[in-house]
Amino acid sequence: MSEPIEKQQRLRVVVADDQAAVREPLAAVLGLSEDIDVVEAAADGTEVLAAVAAGPVDVVLMDLRMPVMDGIETTRRLGEQYPQVAVVVLTTFADDDSILGALGAGARGYLTKNAGRQDIVRAIRAAAAGQSVLDREVQDRLLATARNTTARTPEPVPALPEDLTPREREVLALIGQGLPNRGIAEKLFISEATVKTHINNLFAKTGIRDRAAAVRRAIEAGLA
Repeated sequence: MSEPIEKQQRLRVVVADDQAAVREPLAAVLGLSEDIDVVEAAADGTEVLAAVAAGPVDVVLMDLRMPVMDGIETTRRLGEQYPQVAVVVLTTFADDDSILGALGAGARGYLTKNAGRQDIVRAIRAAAAGQSVLDREVQDRLLATARNTTARTPEPVPALPEDLTPREREVLALIGQGLPNRGIAEKLFISEATVKTHINNLFAKTGIRDRAAAVRRAIEAGLA
């Protein structure tokens, strides 16, 4: 029998949703996971910030449309005040403004409420490990937006840095195709930790700041 996960190793999660009928069952279900403690179920962004201030918190599972302070503004403030806290968006909205707004504010994952419990748990674990997880619908929207933007922009785009390694180019290409870190790892037969290292390196070399920008850059460079 495996040893129980020690308390300090469990992920401390805040669930944020303005609907009690959503947040309370979701908090209860996530709390059944062996490595997750739901420390707060918040109804708006101000409650999220208060919970994080009382901390410690590892991940916030964030709804976007909330009163008082919405999810995008809350995500932005968390990034400024508590950059160690990862945000995973869980919302019914998958429009361009919502996706780009949340990712631009610093969200590390984006799921729609069609996601199952295991998908949500995987996204929370990935975010806590510094990785990004995007819903398939969200990936498709990002790809479509990036392609449309590129088609409307005839100006030449900067070439990729010469010091980008062949493997880093491969990883960028697969990001451009919409693959999450797990999918990239399986495609290249490497670990997710190695994928994360390659992503960190190529982000540093190219100045890319988030997954959405990486998708656009891959398409602009003709890699996707």
